[in-house]
Amino acid sequence: MNDSQKFTLVIGATGTTGSRVAAQLAAAGRRVKAAGRHATPVDGAHAVRFDWDDPSSFEGALEGALEGVDRVYLIPPIGSSDPAAVMLPFLRQARSAGVHRAVLLSSSAIPVGGPAVGQVHQALPDLFPQWAVLRPSWFMQNFTGDHAHAQTVRADGTIRTATGKGRVGFVDADDIAAVAVRALTDEQAPNTDLLLTGPQALSYDDIAAILTRITGRTITHHRLTHEQMRQRLALDIPAQFAAMLADMDHTIAGGAEDRTTDTVQRLTGRAPRSFRAFAEQELRPRGRAGTN
Repeated sequence: MNDSQKFTLVIGATGTTGSRVAAQLAAAGRRVKAAGRHATPVDGAHAVRFDWDDPSSFEGALEGALEGVDRVYLIPPIGSSDPAAVMLPFLRQARSAGVHRAVLLSSSAIPVGGPAVGQVHQALPDLFPQWAVLRPSWFMQNFTGDHAHAQTVRADGTIRTATGKGRVGFVDADDIAAVAVRALTDEQAPNTDLLLTGPQALSYDDIAAILTRITGRTITHHRLTHEQMRQRLALDIPAQFAAMLADMDHTIAGGAEDRTTDTVQRLTGRAPRSFRAFAEQELRPRGRAGTN
């Protein structure tokens, strides 16, 4: 069986990047197992149930690995303060089942050996002969759908952060998925971590200005203190996770995310999409003419 006939297991196949990875793989003629809590069908893929909180679901997702599933795209369990405790037993099971390549979605804010998924990043090279860790900056899709920023923009025209004037190299999930597909399907995996950004580093003030021009509504960035941000987040998510996210805002304020990379261009052969182009497509009201 050649590589194009083997299955790729996409965990989190209904999520922001997982759905795109599954779709791009299927469009390229690859065989895909789309794994999620409810085994939701994905066009061109075989739906399988997978739940990080239910280890009994692991075997079913990996079933048939010796017959062809040899690579996996990994979305960590959302909101977990210790994803390694859940993920590493599965990864060992996957390796024993014949999976030899793993591509992990991490974050530009989390280094190898760092908190949360940083521990999984550290373990990956010892578990798989071929691997990659994607470390994208903040998603452009944070301003669409059900994300908190999208909700407050729609509700009252505000974006609330503790990032101050700090800038972020926001990246489109389509570009992240395109890099993931290359990492999964190229003859040789990158065997390194890949820092992914868009073409510009923008502050949330910049984002608010772009959204104001494109939507025709006044969008403002409300700057919160670190403690205000932590308290706000803790209303909806576990306190430890809220503190981690507030800390990330604090590091942005200090300049930690003020950077761009050529990774998307280098691996896909095309430039990453700009935030303005993204917003023009996703957020411009229908029938509204373009603005300069």
